[in-house]
Amino acid sequence: MVDTDFAWRLTQGLVRIDSSDPGAYEGEIERYIKALVEERLAQLSHPVLDAVQIAELEVLPGRRNLMVTVPGVSDEPRLVYICHMDTVTLGDGWDADITPLGAVVRDGKLYGRGACDMKGGLACAIAALVHTLERVAANGALPRRDFSLICSVDEEDFMRGSETAIDAGRVGSHEWVLDTEPTDGQIQVAHKGRTWFEIEMAGVTAHASQPWKGADAVAAMAEVVCSLRRAFAALPAHDELGPSTITFGQIEGGYRPYVVPDRAKVWVDMRLTPPTDTAAATRMVEQAIAVAEAAVPGCHGSYTVTGDRPAIERDPNSPLLAALKRAADNVTDADTTVGFFTGYTDTAVIAGKTGNRNCMSYGPGSLALAHKPNEYVPHADIVRCQSVLIALADNILWGADSQVGA
Repeated sequence: MVDTDFAWRLTQGLVRIDSSDPGAYEGEIERYIKALVEERLAQLSHPVLDAVQIAELEVLPGRRNLMVTVPGVSDEPRLVYICHMDTVTLGDGWDADITPLGAVVRDGKLYGRGACDMKGGLACAIAALVHTLERVAANGALPRRDFSLICSVDEEDFMRGSETAIDAGRVGSHEWVLDTEPTDGQIQVAHKGRTWFEIEMAGVTAHASQPWKGADAVAAMAEVVCSLRRAFAALPAHDELGPSTITFGQIEGGYRPYVVPDRAKVWVDMRLTPPTDTAAATRMVEQAIAVAEAAVPGCHGSYTVTGDRPAIERDPNSPLLAALKRAADNVTDADTTVGFFTGYTDTAVIAGKTGNRNCMSYGPGSLALAHKPNEYVPHADIVRCQSVLIALADNILWGADSQVGA
């Protein structure tokens, strides 16, 4: 059977595989996981396991989602663990004795790119799958509900892996879906929306000593930025998700230091909370452009919406939430906090596109450490999360929660 440190050892193996995005991408790690599952099925060698389905779904050239399904005997909502296989780029700034792919263990912490985001959580979900396969073989019978592990691609970019899974009917509005992003020991059930804009300002070039003959596009863009900051400061905050935020992640403009710039562009990341949505944000952008055009005559602005993900609010009546909290409380002997995820995850995509109200996050590690040098996940977090994910699967597939929400 799966031992306490199964996921810990597996996390080390996964961290040593480069699956950076952009970079090596997910091909090697997908093959590694598929081979692991196939090997365990061969070892168990029980006829009932012949029903287990392993499917690959190409999302982008050479980049495939992997889905393993243990079928159940009822048509009740399927339990789905969805975990992304890609990481952000390996990056610089790591300590000399800690390399991004080294999987160094120090003081009970496993260091490496993706250790918490989210190879630790992926390993815990695989542990729950292997435990389920072993239980099916031991019982000689399939569980009450279907259970699937989806290993997705492209989460760190455009989330096309989860979108493709939805389009292919692998997951939708009916399933109970959990991702294992790092959640600091919390169950996180709500997400701020994520709306992206590219705003451009066109001006008129001129010699810097005669600025009145031109129209300064950078000055106009500064007006856009200041106007949007003021607009966001006035927005109402959501009771749970808090205030909407805005970040101007990248800006460029002009072509010479001593010439009136005739162009400027800014990339804007908005994290929106109800009641503010993309339509409201678009109105704010249009108003900011109008303010800039009035402040700097001769300049003209335009915009493109490049990302539109709706906010996801908590459903207090979610049966998956109730089942997950029972499992987490029992494993930790504590009252597990239910909070919200500041970023956007595969389950948020599923909730936003399908209206599924049983989508949430629970995984090892801290989001504050993700995407940074010296990223790590604590041993204790991996052990806890593996135990919770196994308990949740047991309860939903066979135990007290097997008939809940049917």
